[in-house]
Amino acid sequence: MQTVLIPTDFNQAALVCIPNICHQFPGQRLRFVFVHLFKLSESISDLLMLARRNREYDYVSDAFYEELTALQKQFIQIDSMRIDFFYGSTVSMFRNFLETHEVTHILDPSDCRLSMLNKSSIDPGPLMARCGLPLLTLVEMPAANTETHDIKKTELAEAI
Repeated sequence: MQTVLIPTDFNQAALVCIPNICHQFPGQRLRFVFVHLFKLSESISDLLMLARRNREYDYVSDAFYEELTALQKQFIQIDSMRIDFFYGSTVSMFRNFLETHEVTHILDPSDCRLSMLNKSSIDPGPLMARCGLPLLTLVEMPAANTETHDIKKTELAEAI
């Protein structure tokens, strides 16, 4: 099973990569972790309440959740889709996050449509480039082509 981390701002446009990634891993079970990165607060009260934070989930729209559900129904190879948040700024903290989620690949941040959610948001690029996991880039998907279909019919007729 492959687990792909996708940096996101929870905009529905972030989900257009799912069919492409499914195409790159044919026949394999996939898990997706959608994540947004925040720097750790310097406030003691914020740090004490970090485990109980729910306000970041307000950034995730109902339409985003609905689209996740629809994609999971559409692509049978998707095992799960999870939304999470990373708080920190060091590579070692980020590696621990990746290990906890059993991440095997990271979608290249340059392939993502990503904006900052608030002043605590951080650019995921530097951490993802230095974490040691392979960066997955989106590939051009083959378009449906009737000529290819006709060639296969001809080849099949010749083989019989």
